[in-house]
Amino acid sequence: MSKKKNTSSLISELKKTRRNYASEEKIRIVIDGMLGESTIAELCRKKGIAQAL
Repeated sequence: MSKKKNTSSLISELKKTRRNYASEEKIRIVIDGMLGESTIAELCRKKGIAQAL
């Protein structure tokens, strides 16, 4: 039973690691993508976000 509880607490802890971006940071990321200096995939890897976002 304790193993299941540990797994549940680990999953809930992982869900809390979602990063919130400030409006200024979102704008900066979009502008970087629109400039076309790097690919969207490279930009997403640098910022640590999924391409679908």
